Amino acid sequence: MFFRCELVILIVGLTLDGQVRTGEIVGGHEAVAHSRPYMVLLDQHEENGKKKNCGGFLLSEDFVMTAAHCKARSSYVLLGLHNYHNKIGVQRVMVKETFLHEDYNEATYENDIMLLELSTKAILNENVKTIALADQGDGSLPKSCTVSGWGRTNRTIKSPSLILMEVNVTLTDSDQCNQEKTYCSKGHNGPAEGDSGGPLVCEDEKAYGVVSSRKLDSDGLEIYSYAKIPYYKSWIESKMKPQRKPYI
Repeated sequence: MFFRCELVILIVGLTLDGQVRTGEIVGGHEAVAHSRPYMVLLDQHEENGKKKNCGGFLLSEDFVMTAAHCKARSSYVLLGLHNYHNKIGVQRVMVKETFLHEDYNEATYENDIMLLELSTKAILNENVKTIALADQGDGSLPKSCTVSGWGRTNRTIKSPSLILMEVNVTLTDSDQCNQEKTYCSKGHNGPAEGDSGGPLVCEDEKAYGVVSSRKLDSDGLEIYSYAKIPYYKSWIESKMKPQRKPYI
């Protein structure tokens, strides 16, 4: 679901042990325009020059959160976007520095989380706002969760959407997901290529997870994984702290 018409590309999922990076909103609907002002679209280039696109979300004027597998050679973020054909009021800001989680495993997608520091502060307004992060809580699964993004809306059609889409997901209790420090949802509707890095937002309108990967279970149903934000709160806070310059 994204990007200017002349730059629409085919997004191919990379399969690793039956697991693929996620990102298309399948089975969802168009979000109300600017109802998710924290949403960010990443406009990136890889080392080979190819376009690479992911989602993300704004944590502060300086920082955006996304998935570690979204790392690219160069990145810009688009803030305040809903319809890619309408750029009025949209902010395009260059990424100054990336903070990839030190224990990210590109084969298994463990610790699939990354922070992007912006080169200039985002200008907060009605269409550009930050989102709060969920705390550890009592360990129960959050309810009424939604994921959103500009990925493809159909698994057989490669063209991405130019409009922000969203879909409701129900989290499932799984020992394996808990061990992998992820939340999981199951079914045919959810994210896939293109929405990676977007937020899992639940009933209190806080971000609980980062869209990461998907795989098939023994019944052929999709299992979607989201890096569990409460587990990474201390890491996030440490990276977002102002770095003191050493005295000379």
